[in-house]
Amino acid sequence: MDQKGKLSEQAVQIVEKMSLKEKVSFCSGKNFWYLNSLDRLGLPSIMIADRPHGPLKQVSQSDHLMNKASMPATFFPNVSALAKSWNIELMHEVGVALGKECVKENVSVLRGPSINIKRHAFCGRNFEYFSEDPVLTGELAAGLIQGIQSQGVGASLRHYAVNNQEQGRMFVDVIVDERTLREIYLKGFEIAVKKSQPWAVMSTYNQVNSVYCGEDVFLLNQILRKEWGFQGLVVSDWGATNDRVKSIPAGLDLEMPSSGGLNDRLVLKAVKSGALQESDLDAVIRRNVELIIKGAPVIHREIELNQALHHSLAKRAAGESVVLLKNKDNQLPLKPSAKIAVIG
Repeated sequence: MDQKGKLSEQAVQIVEKMSLKEKVSFCSGKNFWYLNSLDRLGLPSIMIADRPHGPLKQVSQSDHLMNKASMPATFFPNVSALAKSWNIELMHEVGVALGKECVKENVSVLRGPSINIKRHAFCGRNFEYFSEDPVLTGELAAGLIQGIQSQGVGASLRHYAVNNQEQGRMFVDVIVDERTLREIYLKGFEIAVKKSQPWAVMSTYNQVNSVYCGEDVFLLNQILRKEWGFQGLVVSDWGATNDRVKSIPAGLDLEMPSSGGLNDRLVLKAVKSGALQESDLDAVIRRNVELIIKGAPVIHREIELNQALHHSLAKRAAGESVVLLKNKDNQLPLKPSAKIAVIG
């Protein structure tokens, strides 16, 4: 039996020992950054941290705007810059450094990379998206994920899917035909999933063709799991769960952050009434438990970081990301009367 099979078997055995109430408690997080624990079955509380350019671990209090003090970390160039390097090996190297910094702070999963296609100039998340090109996006993301996960830390690939604009980000309904969806908006995710098997994929706020992404059986179970062979966990973006009961059979494993028990009670009620099959609940809890088992060793690991080396890498990465334009024949600035075509 391979490592994945052993992990799945261990998770199944743990879930079989859980009461219904304990299972339901694992449907959502413990608080803003941590997952729930269950001491009697040996499950610790692991941490997910934000910012794929350098892990953001807040010192004491947590807040959605990240205004509270956080632990120091190397701030690497964001991926909108790194994509201009076209350098997969560099992305892997940066990923290794990010993984090590997560280990230093006992962070089990890093929220990123973000790989949606840059479609709208006013998208507030463009700075953390790679490119307008889905193939470049997928290849570089795979390199970064492989680097992070080589250190025993999980990457959470996001935001799945078609999260490309700021206006109405939380609820907008993106209408897109299947060919466009697959060839442009999902291709980067497909490449990254198949090449790197991230520990987690994060669903997003918006709707795609009138279905919220966290409730979309086609996106989560059909494409992501069956077609691409994704083996990890699907986690909501923070506050992106619309209907928790409906999202469980659709394949959304973990709601983040904590719902304060509200959605857990709705799930419990649905199982008891027969509106939700306990077997569907077991499937998502098993994947949540698998993530905890994989992420738990980081809690006890100690590592000595060469911070100067990481700063040097960040500087080199920034240098490789610079794009220099040559003003041949003094064509710039363009004359106001000039007619131009922008292609690609």
